[in-house]
Amino acid sequence: MVNSRFSVAIHILSLVATTKDSNILTSDYIAGSVNTNPVVIRRISSLLKKAGLIQSSPGVAGYSLTKEPKDIQLLDVYRAINAPEELFAIHEHPNPDCPVGKRIEHTLEVIYADVQQAMENELKKKTLADLVEQLFSE
Repeated sequence: MVNSRFSVAIHILSLVATTKDSNILTSDYIAGSVNTNPVVIRRISSLLKKAGLIQSSPGVAGYSLTKEPKDIQLLDVYRAINAPEELFAIHEHPNPDCPVGKRIEHTLEVIYADVQQAMENELKKKTLADLVEQLFSE
């Protein structure tokens, strides 16, 4: 199931993309903006670094993007944080003696696969640049 890691990852990337002085972008600073624990920020930042979306230097505070915001699709971010492969989970072990129970898993698998694909297609269309622009246009 989708959790807040995706939103936090986008928040981190948005801060990195819009902060001129990257030296202030410590995990404590970012955690203050996200309103979470710095450990959460370090974990998610590590995933973003592993995916090649941000970089940092040992012993030096701050992060920088490895690509232009227009070249970072939100789908890249979604995949980077190891979001679940499936948007929805199907409950386990429905009753096979029930007319609904014996068919529900297959029926939901088809529907959920379509929904997952539609979501991924939409995330492909949106970039970090689109998001940052929208952040500051309101």
